[in-house]
Amino acid sequence: MRALRSVVLPTLRLLVWVVIAVALAVLAFRGPATEQASGPSEAPPVDLASPLVPVSLGTVSNVVSVQGTVAADPATPVRATAAGTVRRVLAAQGAAVTAGQPVLEIRSETERDPVTSTDADGNTVVTPREPLVTTTTVKAASAGTLTAMTALVDQVVAVGDTVGELSPGTLSITATLTQDEQFRLLAPPTTAEVTVQGGPAPFTCAGLALGAATSTSGTDPSTGGDPSGGTSGAPGTTARCSVPAGTAVFPGMAATVDVDAGTAADVLTLPITAVQGSVQNGTVWLAGPDGGDPVETPVTLGLNDGSLVQITGGVAEGDQVLEFVPVPDDTVVDGGMGGFGG
Repeated sequence: MRALRSVVLPTLRLLVWVVIAVALAVLAFRGPATEQASGPSEAPPVDLASPLVPVSLGTVSNVVSVQGTVAADPATPVRATAAGTVRRVLAAQGAAVTAGQPVLEIRSETERDPVTSTDADGNTVVTPREPLVTTTTVKAASAGTLTAMTALVDQVVAVGDTVGELSPGTLSITATLTQDEQFRLLAPPTTAEVTVQGGPAPFTCAGLALGAATSTSGTDPSTGGDPSGGTSGAPGTTARCSVPAGTAVFPGMAATVDVDAGTAADVLTLPITAVQGSVQNGTVWLAGPDGGDPVETPVTLGLNDGSLVQITGGVAEGDQVLEFVPVPDDTVVDGGMGGFGG
């Protein structure tokens, strides 16, 4: 029993520690090598060659869809057309008027030279004359509603003074265009299709015109009129067209405006990613012969639908072109300059 305690148990304990030490050594030194051997030996190769696309026949439908807003057409000022005093106000604020309807009368006096005569004794007699009185009628330039009439009877006015404000009572659709959309509408049509969500059926908006965004109000600021008829004062280009009379829409409503600028069928096309430039002229890179460097090639362009662009010259059907315009190499070249003081 004494031998068991003094010899056998210490020996077994020593063997256990030896086994643990060997196992730790195997895990420490052979584990990473085994794991590396079991994993992939190297990363898969990466194909850095630029993909190619063929010049192919297709259809380009240049429909520009933008988000717009229903807006009241701006009011126009009613101006005095003669200098004098207001004789009569013929149309009050809020009155509906027709084009050419009188809204105001202005009384003007023009001094006349006196009459010179000779009396029976031969003396010169100067007789003053009454001034020449004329009445000028100010008429409405168009049909609409007088949203303001500030003129008062006997008020003195000068030519060009604003005496009222005339709202046409019509609506338009206005939409701000991005730069890309402007380029796609270099030759816009005269109409657009408008959809007002939850409103009437899509309708044709006539008189489409592109131009600079107007100021926040189409009215003369001196009249203090309601500026709600204006459009956003943000810079840029807007598309504007007239809402047909009787269409059940109201200012402030959102609308989708689809402008169809043309369709070209069975024409040569390329993705816009393959062409540098999007209007009139561009550049593509044809696949080099025998796998050589791509060849920079000028092309002429037609319609653009935002995904495809029509190619009108410079390449032929089936030509292979780089799918993406090459990016200039911006690698920094070491000029070999030494340090300061070198």
